[in-house]
Amino acid sequence: MNTTVIKTTDLPQAFLEVHPHNLYLYCKAYAAGLRANTAQTKNRSAVSGGGKKPWAQKGGGRARAGSTRSPIFVGGGVAFGPSTNKNYDQKVNKKQKKLALYHAIAEKVANEKVFVVDSISIESGKTKDATAFVNELGQRDVLVVKEMIDDKTFLSFRNLQNAYLIEPNELNAYLAAAYHSIVIEKAVFDKLTKEA
Repeated sequence: MNTTVIKTTDLPQAFLEVHPHNLYLYCKAYAAGLRANTAQTKNRSAVSGGGKKPWAQKGGGRARAGSTRSPIFVGGGVAFGPSTNKNYDQKVNKKQKKLALYHAIAEKVANEKVFVVDSISIESGKTKDATAFVNELGQRDVLVVKEMIDDKTFLSFRNLQNAYLIEPNELNAYLAAAYHSIVIEKAVFDKLTKEA
């Protein structure tokens, strides 16, 4: 495996002039988009029971009450529960997405965590061969970017906990920042830097 460690000098100037706040905004929006939005509670209309007026309107010396399912009663509904139709999406425009990716890659390059290889291909389709490929790099976990994923390579990387195989169109700033290091095919890296 012919591996080249990318240095800062190999990057276009556009990668090095990005403000880090772009990466923060993108990661924040990405994480917000992953929220399931399934938190819910039962309000007074959803709690069972409470059809009968608990006591007479007047004459008992107590405050008037129409239902025991009111939030002030034990067993009543929740007064101000979480909204079930809340939209957590945060807008990040195309330019910011690109700048965030540039900064994430530049940070990895500064720490010598970007490896360019001529080709990533595990023809046997065996997980042990993919494991050997990752172990050869000596990194904690790797994001593997391959131009076109074939079936055998996909199968070999599928069950690895310390490697994630993607195609260039799936590459984003969040993944680039989250993984300890990046392994990328030369053709993909050249295209990425050429667009800057």
